[in-house]
Amino acid sequence: MKPESLVTHPPKVKVEENNPPLVSPIYQSVKFTVESTEALKNRDNFFYSRLSNPTVRQLELLIAQLQGREDAIAVSTGIAAISCTLLSLLKAGDHVIMFLESYGPTRYLVTNLLARFGVTSTLLSFDDTAGLLKELKKQKTRLLMFECPTNPMTRIPDIDFITATARTHGALTVLDNTFSGPHNLSKVDVDLYVHSLTKFASGHGDVLGGVIVGNHKLLGPIRHECTELGPTLDAHAAYLILRGMKTYFLRYQRQCENALAVAQFLEKHPGVEKVFYPGLASHPEHARAKALLKDFGAIVTFDVKGAGKNCDTFLNKLKFLHLAASLGSTDSLAAPVKLFFASDYDEAHLKRVGITERTVRLAIGIENIEDILADLTGAL
Repeated sequence: MKPESLVTHPPKVKVEENNPPLVSPIYQSVKFTVESTEALKNRDNFFYSRLSNPTVRQLELLIAQLQGREDAIAVSTGIAAISCTLLSLLKAGDHVIMFLESYGPTRYLVTNLLARFGVTSTLLSFDDTAGLLKELKKQKTRLLMFECPTNPMTRIPDIDFITATARTHGALTVLDNTFSGPHNLSKVDVDLYVHSLTKFASGHGDVLGGVIVGNHKLLGPIRHECTELGPTLDAHAAYLILRGMKTYFLRYQRQCENALAVAQFLEKHPGVEKVFYPGLASHPEHARAKALLKDFGAIVTFDVKGAGKNCDTFLNKLKFLHLAASLGSTDSLAAPVKLFFASDYDEAHLKRVGITERTVRLAIGIENIEDILADLTGAL
């Protein structure tokens, strides 16, 4: 082989089955070769990484098994997981029910983008059981989408009622399980889960990813649509998320312990009006959270006491917690709820959800709890 060809076709290094690497390799290749045209007909073979990639596939199988379902589809972001799910399952004339207490981009996708293509929607409060029954009886609903806990107020829906009622009326249920994580809520009767792997799964705030989890029958057509739409998760991003998953339970446990300590501290502080955290006995769905979840999560939301400007003053005084969006990383973060998560709400919606100009969302990390509490004390 001539040198010009050799650099393009370097010697192959074969790893024997009895001599595997401890850490799985990154299959950083767009294309995979086959030995014959007959092999192209084998759907189990890898061919092109937009369709499937070994590193991405390993991540999909891991999340599916953690969530207790048959399969998963990994994509480039959490909102890509939501978009692919809704675009695959909905058509013009279909009706969607979702809750006011939900991720802002999800609300936009349903009420604005999909509405332009003839999909109608109804937004209800998560605890409006009478409204849910009324809507399901009034019109044929294709899909019901919700979160647990809700973003950003950490409310806990009655999942058993939601899923049973939806199934009775022939509606699919999609649960955004990002806040709980794939180790939670596996026993509930939802049709599909979506997660932002950017958050707790990756855990370090340095990689984007999302995943759709469910059974083979429902995921089959969604996978086809995903490959056509193209929000493919890159192999290197999949590797980084897989690496993050190795410490997932250690991080999540520490974050939950820290979050509970923060919530208990805030509940007793004279500068705080109200705290929203499922691990507190004062949380309206504390008993439901105990029954549904293995842990109470890393998100603590609270209202600063006093005028609206006190929220800005508090946030600007923080030195240790970063003023930033997102959650689930090793760093503790703080954000103004109305500005970051509810800018599309009118006053009536804000009141129904319980968001004020003084509402702050904390995403608690793995730092020493004394440093977190010291910063909160100084800012308050």
